[in-house]
Amino acid sequence: MVRPGWESVRDVFAANFTDGPENATVDLGAGVCAYHRGVKVVDLWGGSFDAEGTVPYTDDTLQLVFSTTKGITAIAVGMCVDRGLLAYDAPVTKYWPEFAAQDKGDATVAQLLSHQCGLYTVDGPITLEDALDWTTVTGRLAETAPRWPIGANHGYHAITFGWLAGELVRRVDPQQRSFGTFVREEICAPLGVEFWIGLPEGLEPRVSPLIPVEPTTDPAVLAMIAQFMGPGTPGGDALSLNRAFSEPGAPGRLGNLVFNTRAVHAAEIPAANGITNAASLAKIYAATIAPVDGVRLLSDATRDQARITVTPANEPDACLIMPTTFGMGFMTNGMFTPYSGPGSYGHPGAGGSIGFAQPERDLAFGYVMNRMAGNLAGDLRAQAIIDACATCADETWADEI
Repeated sequence: MVRPGWESVRDVFAANFTDGPENATVDLGAGVCAYHRGVKVVDLWGGSFDAEGTVPYTDDTLQLVFSTTKGITAIAVGMCVDRGLLAYDAPVTKYWPEFAAQDKGDATVAQLLSHQCGLYTVDGPITLEDALDWTTVTGRLAETAPRWPIGANHGYHAITFGWLAGELVRRVDPQQRSFGTFVREEICAPLGVEFWIGLPEGLEPRVSPLIPVEPTTDPAVLAMIAQFMGPGTPGGDALSLNRAFSEPGAPGRLGNLVFNTRAVHAAEIPAANGITNAASLAKIYAATIAPVDGVRLLSDATRDQARITVTPANEPDACLIMPTTFGMGFMTNGMFTPYSGPGSYGHPGAGGSIGFAQPERDLAFGYVMNRMAGNLAGDLRAQAIIDACATCADETWADEI
């Protein structure tokens, strides 16, 4: 579906299947959706469900979206702030007393949400079984010492962010639901969308398997990875937890993904294992700007507070090395995450997926795909479509003046 005036978005999306932007992975199976002023203006899908090309990618397909999940987690936290259950400036220990261990008692919710607590891994080894058990992994995080003085630096908590933020929601939820249940009942059910953090087994046949990026053979890149994973570097420690999600013998790689397994789909990993589609992503973000089908997820005040960049300008990310920009759980507009410009907030996912909103354009966007590119953010396939959406939104406004 493409509304009049938005046809160029369809053209760019279609081109991604045949040409692809320069240096980007060509789409195999993908979906894109956009809302403008609370109305769905683009809803497209195409390509193949599987690597062999035997099954079509349809509007019923579900897709794992890695860190795009973090944006939905940030929305859930914001909903709790709106309800008076959480406060961004409050200490984490107000809601999670055990978090005070290892001199973390002064950490605020805002510092935790903006990746400033130095908890991108846990003390000691962790197995995949440990990581998939909510009580075990959150307990381990509460007992872990921060890797830098809290608030002195920021570094991407690639996997741990979801358990840290999700545990806050779980602790303050009057119904004491699991985090995945909170998302399903408070976000998805009212909007009539699907975003699964903990996928029911009966839905497995709808999930398109991720096709990992081919491992690089470039000696310079391999040398950089080896240095990044070396002892004593922030990235080396961060990747130790990622190893719990990689097949034996392939530490830190996005190849041989256990993220395609039933065990990972069934678990609740609110930083990395959300399973959804583009239409759901876009509608969720649209409902953070204004009511959609009568449902509003965040107030203007909470949304605007959550999308303010709180990490220092141009400060290198201690885990990703390059500068990154964070608000209250959202990655905000910046060099690493341009989205559609200033005011945008959301989250990209490894390999290319992305969901975000920009109130200044009244634009909400979702993109999912099964063939991964070798990036954590800034996927050129998605960015080309985003740029087309921004142009169409501006032209639509101009036509009405």
